[in-house]
Amino acid sequence: MVVAMLIDFEVLWFAQTNCWVLARGPGQEALVIDAPPEPEKVGALLERHQLIPVGLLLTHGHVDHAGGAGPVSRNNGVSSWVHPDDDYLTLRPEDQARTLFGMLPPGEYGVPVDRHPLADGQVLDLAGFRIGVRHTPGHTPGHVCFELLDEGVLFAGDQLFAGSVGRTDLPGGSYDQLMHSMRHRVLDLEDDVRVLPGHGPETTIGRERRTNPFLTHLRE
Repeated sequence: MVVAMLIDFEVLWFAQTNCWVLARGPGQEALVIDAPPEPEKVGALLERHQLIPVGLLLTHGHVDHAGGAGPVSRNNGVSSWVHPDDDYLTLRPEDQARTLFGMLPPGEYGVPVDRHPLADGQVLDLAGFRIGVRHTPGHTPGHVCFELLDEGVLFAGDQLFAGSVGRTDLPGGSYDQLMHSMRHRVLDLEDDVRVLPGHGPETTIGRERRTNPFLTHLRE
């Protein structure tokens, strides 16, 4: 039996970040995955399908993914989930934005509220989904990917993109860690798993395994 699933997204804010919503269908409970500092547009994405938000999942603490977590959480009355190794990144989103971009881009910033810690191997039962947490440090220390365990979908954040991988030149980044995470916590998935990244178009594990130039040395 095929179970209904609704996935939609908007490309938001200065960094063109994919903000995802996940639900079983219109009018159902929903999750927001990542919260750029444009909470009103996140709200509009939820309203597009009359969704009832029940949680905010953060792939990592960079400001373009978590800078709007405070207002998104408060506006919708939901908790935030973030890996504790990235807590330090979420505490001063405005300062982080100035460091990254050399200015403060327009937006509504805020620290995640009512936060719950994520851990590798944890399984969340939210909005009718079983969501596996895969800790994938390298882009940031606390970066995670969210796997829909029964649907073959991976919300990859800034770990893996179509034809590229996450940058590791920012504070807390590590290329060696990123590649270790890629080999053991991403490329262990089946080829047909859909990859929904934090920037750019959708892809699949198999496509990236075969064609991504950054992964050639990981092919067996």
